[in-house]
Amino acid sequence: MDAGMCPRLIEEMTMTPLRQRMLDALVLHGKAARTQEAYIEAVAKLARHYRCSPDRLSDGQVQQYLLHLVQARHLARSSVNQAGCAFRFFYGTVLGHDGKAFQIPLARAAQKLPEILSREEIARLLACAPHFKAHTVLASAYALGLRVSELCALRIEHIDSAADRMCVRVVQGKGARDRYVPLSADLLEALRLYVQAVRPRPWLFAAATDASRPLNVEQAQRWYHRARDAAGITKAGGIHSLRHCYATHLLEAGVDLHSISQWLGHGHVSTTARYLHLARPDTPDGARRAPLALLSGLPALLPH
Repeated sequence: MDAGMCPRLIEEMTMTPLRQRMLDALVLHGKAARTQEAYIEAVAKLARHYRCSPDRLSDGQVQQYLLHLVQARHLARSSVNQAGCAFRFFYGTVLGHDGKAFQIPLARAAQKLPEILSREEIARLLACAPHFKAHTVLASAYALGLRVSELCALRIEHIDSAADRMCVRVVQGKGARDRYVPLSADLLEALRLYVQAVRPRPWLFAAATDASRPLNVEQAQRWYHRARDAAGITKAGGIHSLRHCYATHLLEAGVDLHSISQWLGHGHVSTTARYLHLARPDTPDGARRAPLALLSGLPALLPH
C-alpha cells in the first residue's frame, strides 16, 4: 500500500474495492493523511447510517444525512461542511457524478475569532505542563507556530541550528508544501536539553508506546488541555490556540504580515490578515516581545 497513506488506514483489515478506490483517489490528489482518514470515515458513517453502500444513495439522501448531522447530532457547521466536502469528493471525483445533477450543498461556517492567550498566560501554561516532554512540545508549538500535525511530524534532521541558518524545516505541511520557520535561540536551548535527556530518533517527538511512530496529535491536544486547566486558564480552544497566539504576538511585536504568512504556511496573505483583528495596536513596549524571544526567562521544566 502507498507510503502516503495514513497509518490507521493501512491497518484496515477489510478493505472493500470501493473504499480502496476512494483511498487511491485521495492519494493521487495529494490529500494529507488526516484528510484521507476524515473523508473515508465520513463516507463510512454515511453508509452505516443508511445501512447501504454509499454508491447506491441519491443526492437527496446525502442531503438528508447532512441535515441529520445539523439537527439531530448538533454538529458544528465546520464538521458538517467537512463531511460535505468528503461527499463531494466521493460522488464527484471517485464516482464521477455531475455536480449540477448530484448536488451536495455546503453552508458558510460562522466566522469566529479565536481567544488569544496573553504572554503571562502562555508562561503559566508552560509552567503547568504535566511533564518535561509535554513542556517541550507546547513550547515548540508556541515558538514555531506550527499546526499540531506538523509539530508531531518533526524529525531531528529538520532542526537546522547552524548560526547562519537557525530555522526549522516543515516538510509537506498543509497543501503539500515545504517551508522554513525561524528558530529562536531560546527554543534551540530547550530542544537541546530535551534531546540530551530523551535521545529521540528519528522523530523529535515520538509516541510513548512506539518510538518508531510520531507523537499522536490527540496526545498533544490532551497535554495542552491539562496544562491549560492546571494554569487556571478559562479561554476556549485547543493546542491550535498557540498558533493563533504566535501570529498575533508577532504582529504586536511589529513583524510584517508577509513574513508571518510565509512562516504560517498560508497560501494567501488575506488568510493571515485576520490576525490584524486580534492584535492590540496599543501593546506596551515592554510586552512587545515576539514568540521567537518570549521563551527567555520562562521557567524551564527540566527532567526529573
